[in-house]
Amino acid sequence: MVIVVGSGAGGATVAKELAAKNVAVTLIEKGPAIEEKDAFKHYSNVDSEVKVMRTICLGGTTTVSAGNGVRCLEEELKQIGIDLKSEFDEAEKELGVSVLPDSLFGDGTGRIIEAAENLGLDVKPMPKFIDPDKCKSDGRCTFGCPEGAKWSALSFVKEAERKGAKIITWMPVDEVMVKRGEAKGVRSGDRVFSDDIVVLSAGALETPQLLKKLGLPTTSNSLFVDTFITIGGILKGIGFNKEVTMNAVIKFADFLLSPHFSNHLVAEMEKRGLKASSGDIIGMMVKIKDEGVGVVDEKVEKGVTNRDAVLLTEGASIAGSVLEEAGADPSTFVSTPLRGAHPGGTARIGIAVDKNLETEVSGLYVADASVLPSVPGAPPILTIVALAKYVSRIMAT
Repeated sequence: MVIVVGSGAGGATVAKELAAKNVAVTLIEKGPAIEEKDAFKHYSNVDSEVKVMRTICLGGTTTVSAGNGVRCLEEELKQIGIDLKSEFDEAEKELGVSVLPDSLFGDGTGRIIEAAENLGLDVKPMPKFIDPDKCKSDGRCTFGCPEGAKWSALSFVKEAERKGAKIITWMPVDEVMVKRGEAKGVRSGDRVFSDDIVVLSAGALETPQLLKKLGLPTTSNSLFVDTFITIGGILKGIGFNKEVTMNAVIKFADFLLSPHFSNHLVAEMEKRGLKASSGDIIGMMVKIKDEGVGVVDEKVEKGVTNRDAVLLTEGASIAGSVLEEAGADPSTFVSTPLRGAHPGGTARIGIAVDKNLETEVSGLYVADASVLPSVPGAPPILTIVALAKYVSRIMAT
């Protein structure tokens, strides 16, 4: 039997994979069960210099992802003895990763692509785990897809439950129970769940806290979040806010640019006295490989290093040039506050866990973004799913 703590990309995958092999699984989630269209109501962001974004609910932050299905850290993981080729192939097939058809590329994204190409930049379509037959292109990916067009971990949770897994919500786990160096279950308040295999998939802000309580090593002073900003300007009537977000990508060594709308742009324009509706704004995200120097302790501290600031400035300059070429008024350009979307690196492979993703406590594993060995600088959902498949096979043998 196996206890899985957390129901995001890692935990839901482990629960689904093991339940399919007739392993008794209990999945414990801190937040509530939700309708996917209501996921935006369950954001539980963490304030610091860089605001760390997450949701606490069944399905985790996958419910508000942009649906980007990219392989990241594949080579880095291979170098430390974890070859995920077959797991990536399997995950891409299950999640339906593909480039969306031209009909789902809106006018704003099209203008950005054309402008970037005019400036000599290499633009690629973003692989998505979005069903084009269901997608209504309503711009709601990061709020919770009302059409169920985007894959989220909720689908794996439901599949696990159909195959016999027990799903428990509204149950924050306080500690992992250990006896003579072996996992024996978890405790939530006065409730105890006993088992000899425990998988922590509570996320990079929660997992290291549970490990610390056991006196186990963590890398909780090496938090990365793929720090990002969105640059935007006015282009009357573009309707960019209703398009599939991040439908293309321009990759650089340490950052990427992608078409992106944010309601924060409207607020920032209002601060400057600029009048624009959401449908009049076009924007681009600048997402960097930030330095992993954030801290997860009693509070989360994540700032911007000098190197981070240089990368953000460089990316913003290029994004501004692309937006101007696309027709946006440069006198209206604004930037959103600093945010981070993919917290990770706080229980890294080689320090907190071995290459089987097992801690020093026998039977205690980690399967979430905590274990990532370096900063991805790209959406890591597909990589987390692949790692979860990998560790599920290890546990099932």
